[in-house]
Amino acid sequence: MADKKNSKGRLRRLVMIGNGMAGVRAIEEVLAINHDLFEITIFGAETHPNYNRILLSSILSGEKTIEDITLNEKSWYEENNITLHLGKEVTEIQRGYRKVISSDGTEATYDILIIATGSTPFVIPIPGVDKEGVLTFRDLRDCDQMIEASKSYKHASVIGGGLLGLEAARGLMNLGMEVTVIHDQPELMNMQLDEVAASMLQKELEAQGMHFKTACLTKEILGNGRVTGLRFNDGTELKTNLVVMAVGIRANTALAKQAHLHCERGIIVNDYMQTYTDPSVYAVGECVEHRGKTYGLVAPLFEQARILAYHITGQGLKTYMGSEVSTKLKVSGVDVFSAGEFQVVAPAEGEEEKETIEYIDRGGGVYKKLVIDGDRLAGAVLYGDTADGVRLFQMIQAGTDISSQRATLIFGNPTLGDAGHSGIDLVANMTPDTIVCGCNGVTKQTIEDAITKEGLTTRQEVTGCTKAGGSCGGCEPLIDQILASVLGSSFAKAEGETPICGCTDLAHDYVKSMIRRDSLTTVAAAMATLEWKGEGCRVCRPALNYYVQMTFPDQAQDDPGSRHVNERLHANIQKDGTFSVVPRIYGGLTSPEELARIAKVASEHQVPAIKFTGGQRIDLLGVTKENLPGIWKALDTPSGYAYAKALRTVKTCVGNQWCRFGTQDSMGFGIELEKTLERLWTPAKLKLAVSACPRNCAEASIKDIGVVGVEGGWEIYCGGNGGVRLRGAELLCTTDTTEEATEIIKAYVQLYREDARYGERTSQWVEKTGLNNIKAKVVEDTENRAALIERLEEAIEASGRDPWENLISNSESQRPRHGLSFKTLTIDGEVAER
Repeated sequence: MADKKNSKGRLRRLVMIGNGMAGVRAIEEVLAINHDLFEITIFGAETHPNYNRILLSSILSGEKTIEDITLNEKSWYEENNITLHLGKEVTEIQRGYRKVISSDGTEATYDILIIATGSTPFVIPIPGVDKEGVLTFRDLRDCDQMIEASKSYKHASVIGGGLLGLEAARGLMNLGMEVTVIHDQPELMNMQLDEVAASMLQKELEAQGMHFKTACLTKEILGNGRVTGLRFNDGTELKTNLVVMAVGIRANTALAKQAHLHCERGIIVNDYMQTYTDPSVYAVGECVEHRGKTYGLVAPLFEQARILAYHITGQGLKTYMGSEVSTKLKVSGVDVFSAGEFQVVAPAEGEEEKETIEYIDRGGGVYKKLVIDGDRLAGAVLYGDTADGVRLFQMIQAGTDISSQRATLIFGNPTLGDAGHSGIDLVANMTPDTIVCGCNGVTKQTIEDAITKEGLTTRQEVTGCTKAGGSCGGCEPLIDQILASVLGSSFAKAEGETPICGCTDLAHDYVKSMIRRDSLTTVAAAMATLEWKGEGCRVCRPALNYYVQMTFPDQAQDDPGSRHVNERLHANIQKDGTFSVVPRIYGGLTSPEELARIAKVASEHQVPAIKFTGGQRIDLLGVTKENLPGIWKALDTPSGYAYAKALRTVKTCVGNQWCRFGTQDSMGFGIELEKTLERLWTPAKLKLAVSACPRNCAEASIKDIGVVGVEGGWEIYCGGNGGVRLRGAELLCTTDTTEEATEIIKAYVQLYREDARYGERTSQWVEKTGLNNIKAKVVEDTENRAALIERLEEAIEASGRDPWENLISNSESQRPRHGLSFKTLTIDGEVAER
């Protein structure tokens, strides 16, 4: 492990030049390994934090805003103690002094320097290239200029028929411009597609209204001051008011060359992403050349970032060996994929000629070509139907012997039954670090972790949480497959008015309304009345169980078989099959007696690990299933519900009782709220925090409900989330008294319980519902507030006693005469014995 401090006793200084996707991913990897290892400074030439350049075409088309494509908000840098210099381009690296200097004179010294300057767009050196109206397509400023031009002009030309050029053209068309694409090759996207696929793509884009001039070179840009047209090598001309250069990129090595670092096509690095010239200087991303190759796709750049982070944090000798790349994209609504050697060329002397297997359905818009080299798959091109892409790419990488599969290879994996080529078996064969979403560099492991930890059940939730599928959309089928592999074959495939899952054709809101209308008080009654298909699944049964109990709290019958395993066992199952036990500690305030009792229980039951949680509680880890009842009884505390879709914790600071800055009694209010809302089931887990002053030591700004003390009252915030899908809470209102704050919070919780769909966090619900709508119902309409509170209190009263206490009491009532037995206590269908 790398030392946290240098010989002078201070944190090591890590400076990064560049604030783009690859560089910031490297910083994220460093923080994930050791958050406190470096004092980090980042210089960015642009004035906006890190954003997804792949989605610039969505900005151009108006489909997304800058907020939608921002990857790291300014708050992220602040929360991670990163000094961020935006709009400050570094102009000099003084390696002798280990110092960088920006354009405005800002200086920063470093122990380790990362150069992540990315690439610059290539501009064809032809007459007229400096005229007004000639742009590149590389950053937000370019998008702004194109949008502004579209307001005054109608004819646009894009030079370059690769992916970037076609996306720019599509965006300009969406702005109402007539667009012609000029490409110097006969086929579009000639680096990613073969002749047949390119021809089909061009035909589709022409049908959408895009014009093309291929196998043509631009010789001059015409106009007096502003561009008015283009002249080509065949002597023809084209009228145009806007020219977008999208002919490729070049590694941005200018600063590195000035610092006398070894550069060729890019900055030369070794297998640790270290420059050969200076071991204290690293480079990552599009500016890098590694083993003679440069890369422009997200997946290899993020792989480089991971290796760089391993090395500078002292995590061993993992190396970057280069990347096999595949291209899976959506071009103007058309899915395309290519990998390996998909172009068949004449063999060299002594080599065997490669074979091809092809399928084409021009009417259906589907084309597939596989290139076979002996008994292995050498390359593939897919157009229209790309679901096989990941499987084929894995075979190319592994050099799989495909001799026995030749007859069926192009039609998918026959072993996957009805799933065809897109079944769960494909996911099972993917390694955890397989990139699922190339646009955002999201791995299979990241998606699986988000599904399990955040309780996600739909593709839209996965996209909102991880950004996978949020760009071109080409990976959406694969995300569905991962969901199915984690949740089972039935899972909710979309949000909104789509069915809850495959067991029904009905959506969440309709199901809730029918339960209320027909007074359905059991899962069985709901399924029978609503004509469910079969016996339900792990997606719909928990949702139905919640909806009937939320609607009729004093009449509904809980169905334990419709709960997830953690809720059935009242403990969180761990990766090794043991469980964690988290007792309730109200407001994080405990006593010597309570701590001593917990310590005694842990010692007597040989609990392997004890950890303080982020919610100010104590977690007993490694408890076996048979030991759960005994530990519950010995603890003699209520359950902390750390396993449930319910109130988890109310985090508090010490408040005005102890803190000289505190303005309110945060501990007292937090404990009151926790005691009021405990044992209350909600659509998803619910976390609260109460801070006594705006210094916000309890982190109220990222909680489902956050309360902040101010002079003379409380500020109430809502819809925050501190998990994978980070979201700052929004100010709901300010109150003068604790009593009014309590009323509003209770009304808000009940509105969330009734209105949100099962599994929906408050952060998602607030975005969907709108803060003003919520405010109108729980703050402004006092009559509606009172009605919500009344229904909440009915639910609290019906919640009964603590589940640990209830299970212990039931088992003790049936105990034998000699000692205590838990043989009658059934947990998850099994008998737990003491």
